Amino acid sequence: MTHRLRIAREQYKFSCAHMTVFPDGTKERLHGHNYQLGVAIEVADVALAHMIPFAPIKAALTELCAAWKERVMIAEANPHLRIIKQDATEVELRLCGDRYVFPAADVLFVPIDNISVEALAAHAAALLHARLGAALGPHVRSLEVSCEESPGQGASAKIDL
Repeated sequence: MTHRLRIAREQYKFSCAHMTVFPDGTKERLHGHNYQLGVAIEVADVALAHMIPFAPIKAALTELCAAWKERVMIAEANPHLRIIKQDATEVELRLCGDRYVFPAADVLFVPIDNISVEALAAHAAALLHARLGAALGPHVRSLEVSCEESPGQGASAKIDL
């Protein structure tokens, strides 16, 4: 028997701007979403000795959402990205041939190749696993992170442990 614990409350959300790039080098226009993150943990045992406290998971979700909130997310590993200038005050870049200039404080470079809901879910899963890994315990079978860009539309990434 396996059991699934889930934390996906409305408070684990962030708003950001992005542009999804497609394989042919085209992209969406700059726009934003109100994303919501959720975590599901599959465990083999729910006995008292193996209880998983929710507080560290909630704290990690809160911190991740705060870090991603109100930013322009740029996929720094995207092959169609060229950074022209980056200093303490501004970032100038070209993405799919289009030029953008942003205040530096508004930009968040993310170490992935695309700002898509599936890539954000995978990146969030990796970050949360790195942060929570040892605290989860040996009876945890998987960690799954969901990322919704609107109610009912999103993706998830699962790490088998």
